Parts: sequence; C-alpha cells; structure tokens
Amino acid sequence: MIEFLWQASRGYRLAPWKSPYLRWRLETFAGVPADEIGFRQFWRQAWRFRKEFLRYLRWTDRMRGRYIG
Repeated sequence: MIEFLWQASRGYRLAPWKSPYLRWRLETFAGVPADEIGFRQFWRQAWRFRKEFLRYLRWTDRMRGRYIG
C-alpha cells in the first residue's frame, strides 16, 4: 500500500493535494472537479472516503502481486 502512495505522489509528496494524478483519481471517484481540489477539499474527501480508499489500496497490492509477484 505504501509503495503505491509513494509512487502516486511522486513530485508532490509534501503536498499530495497538488498531485495531478491524485486530483484526477479524486475527481473520478468523488465527482469533484480537479481544478476545485485544494488542501481542504483534498483532505475532506480523503477522510470521507477513507474506507473505500483503503480498499482500493489493498486491491492495488493484490494486482501488483499477480503481475509482478
């Protein structure tokens, strides 16, 4: 899980709400336009959907194990 987060936030590790990839993921999942996602909106949505996000991270781990394992 940590490896995916590390890769997904590349270049934006100290400010993940500025990451184009993470903003896109949040936009497609929560329906919030990416250009409206700032610090507050990012963390609010991350907290709101934390269970779904953890499920997604577990899924990425399983998929990584199947293809790279």
